[in-house]
Amino acid sequence: MTALDHGAQQVVAPEPGKFEIVGKIFAGRPATVVAAFVIFAFILIAILAPVIAPYDALAQSFLRINHGPSWQHWLGTDQFGRDVLSRMIYGSRNSMIFGLLAPTLAAIVGTTLGVIAGYFGGIADRVISRVVDMLLAFPELLLAILIAAALGGGFWNIVVVLTVAFVPGFARVARAQTLSVKQEPYVESAIAVGVRTPTIIFRHIVPNIAAPIVVLMTLWTASAIRLEASLSFLGIGTQAPNPSWGNIIRDGLNNLFGSPWPIIGAGLAITCVVLSFNLFGDAVRDVLDPETNQ
Repeated sequence: MTALDHGAQQVVAPEPGKFEIVGKIFAGRPATVVAAFVIFAFILIAILAPVIAPYDALAQSFLRINHGPSWQHWLGTDQFGRDVLSRMIYGSRNSMIFGLLAPTLAAIVGTTLGVIAGYFGGIADRVISRVVDMLLAFPELLLAILIAAALGGGFWNIVVVLTVAFVPGFARVARAQTLSVKQEPYVESAIAVGVRTPTIIFRHIVPNIAAPIVVLMTLWTASAIRLEASLSFLGIGTQAPNPSWGNIIRDGLNNLFGSPWPIIGAGLAITCVVLSFNLFGDAVRDVLDPETNQ
């Protein structure tokens, strides 16, 4: 073995395994551990909402209007006598479902468009890039408001709204990464020996662009929760009487002097979840992003 070969063996390190990557995300990061715990707690609350909610989130009572916090109602009641804590627990379902589902769908659609544009180029690249640039000209919230105003409320309509709002970002990242990976020798060699295009895309392109896509999904989950709350606050998201953190704040604003607890509770919930996803997303980015993981 020559000295050059020995030096090359010292430089080349094996790819980290999945458990090693997870360990790096949490190692020496107390804030990340707390953020992961908060995210897990809210997901668990959303799943077990019918079990842990003390009251029916839609049940109204004239005798319980604007009650303050007590042992019976930990966060008081609103102007319709509904238990605020129960509405927040059920509202977490909408917020977490939209926050997790919309970025996942956007990642699938956006990555597909980005890979097509970056790998095939030509007319496909020009058309997809122009559409993406047009959508990116609008801020996410404004684009979501425009689409929501056209489609109206409803669960799947909001999913479509949030998905369309996030697709351009995923498409741009996937296209840029595909253009970079496409120039790698192993991809050019696969093309030269006649490997089928779908095999190249799914075996060589997609796995090597997955890291930035995963980072973007983690970070934009917080944005999806925030956007859904904003749309519900404006009355074009989750429709009353179904609870959502956004429309809980809107109802509380109309009854601010009667009972401030809906605003306080839902506002704190949104702040905690969004901050936790941002902290967790930053940790994932630091580990998976080759520019910051030195």
